[in-house]
Amino acid sequence: MPRTVKCGLIQCTNAAPTDLPIEDIKRLNLEKHLGFIEQAAQQGVQIICMQEVFTTPYFCAEQQTRWYEAVERIPDGPTVRLMQEVAKAHGMVIVVPIYEEEITGVYYNTAAVIDADGKYLGKYRKNHIPHVNPGFWEKFYFKPGNLGYPAFDTAFARIGVYICYDRHFPEGARALGLNGAE
Repeated sequence: MPRTVKCGLIQCTNAAPTDLPIEDIKRLNLEKHLGFIEQAAQQGVQIICMQEVFTTPYFCAEQQTRWYEAVERIPDGPTVRLMQEVAKAHGMVIVVPIYEEEITGVYYNTAAVIDADGKYLGKYRKNHIPHVNPGFWEKFYFKPGNLGYPAFDTAFARIGVYICYDRHFPEGARALGLNGAE
């Protein structure tokens, strides 16, 4: 039987000057997004996603090691933990794209998936990493993903995740469909 799932996307400008300390940039961006999540909850959104590495500006236009300070562990980092509480409070599935540190010096462009009850379901790592001039120096920051194309059973739908440049490669969408993403 067909059903309607109300989805939302937050894609907004950076909330902080980029010369601030990284922790301040992340805090200000989190605060901005929490306001948008609250608005989405009031509008009945069931599944919401933020833009790529949402706690920072898109820093890949430059090669600066200071952005390595923005990495977090998944699922035990502060952003995912906070979003677990937010998801549970609103009964909303949240896709949380952050700069992941798997182990020291190994970083990924990753999205954590949190169910409407606050449970961490898993993660997707961006597979296709552009590295072209001008403005896309992603291999300076990220390794290619190594988790394939998982689908996640959420309270509202079985979903898959793609991050930005991955959209140029059709095999991922096909793999998500074959894995049951709706």
